[in-house]
Amino acid sequence: MSFSPLPPALMQDRLSLPHGGPVRLLIDTDAANEIDDQFAIAWALLSPEHMMVEAVTAVPFSFAHHQPELLAAERALEEGTARDEHLVGGFQGWLDRLHGQGRRAADLTFVGPAEGMDLSYAEICTIYEKLGIPADGKVFQGAQRYMQHPEDVVASDAVDTIIRLAKTDDAPLYIAAMGCVTNIASALLKAPEIRERIVVIWTSAYPSSAPHCNRPSLNLVQDVHASRIIFDSGVPHVYLPGYHVGAQLKISRPEMAQFVQGRGAIGDYLYHLYTHNPLHDMFAISDRERRTWVIWDIINIAWLINPDWVPTHLTQSPILDAELYWQRDANRHQMREAHDVQRDEIFLDFYDKLAAAAT
Repeated sequence: MSFSPLPPALMQDRLSLPHGGPVRLLIDTDAANEIDDQFAIAWALLSPEHMMVEAVTAVPFSFAHHQPELLAAERALEEGTARDEHLVGGFQGWLDRLHGQGRRAADLTFVGPAEGMDLSYAEICTIYEKLGIPADGKVFQGAQRYMQHPEDVVASDAVDTIIRLAKTDDAPLYIAAMGCVTNIASALLKAPEIRERIVVIWTSAYPSSAPHCNRPSLNLVQDVHASRIIFDSGVPHVYLPGYHVGAQLKISRPEMAQFVQGRGAIGDYLYHLYTHNPLHDMFAISDRERRTWVIWDIINIAWLINPDWVPTHLTQSPILDAELYWQRDANRHQMREAHDVQRDEIFLDFYDKLAAAAT
């Protein structure tokens, strides 16, 4: 589909920094993928002075695309072709950790995208429950698969909810995208007129100026067709690179024990997630007590609460090429892109919100 450019004045308004009271927010999330989305959802729901969470929609997720690559890398290592970077790539460390635990690549099991979405839907409901907030009419199921071609609308309640809420009010609907963007891209294809009424805040991949391949980004690589639509459609877009901007949002186990555990049912649940991180087992992480973990997706909420905590600049939306590298074109429409985070200020506000809710 070819999207016509939005009027420059409208784009400028939509890409301005949030101001003047709470914004309308929809969160689009793969909440069961790991543990960061749960922190972000809770923080958003505990910040009504900055955002009104009108809906939370579940997105598919799966690490299954890693399995054939991981198996091929394991064979390459065992056959003595480990120096072949094309075969081994970034899997060396993962395989070393697995083998150190007496495990093999074939021992890993991965959920498919449909199951990932179902698990995420249930996890979103759990966060509402732990906060004592009714989830009725607020949480919606999303896509059960990824887009198969650039104009493939993957129907779901999430798509209909995005379109409905975008058209409900004259105030723009901010969409905090915390996973692959199948739901959002499908909504844009189904109702392209909503581009004028939404702002997509998405965290994934490398800065648009980086020379690196974006394949390591789970949020981007799962549904490349959908990812391209976010950058190509001209929808107002606040891009928050995960590497190495959001990657600064690390938290340690001692901090979790001191500032999160014991802060109500939600604090105890987040601490439980931290100490039972499903990715620890999948990636064969050892010495877990002394390691930090990245709470990537709170960057979306941080920008809405205080844009100074996530400094951004205006730049041209890049082109995502066939090999998943960024290509620059000075004639492309603008987007807003983050280049840093104020890590301590972000977590201090999060801790304060948890403590206040627990009293």
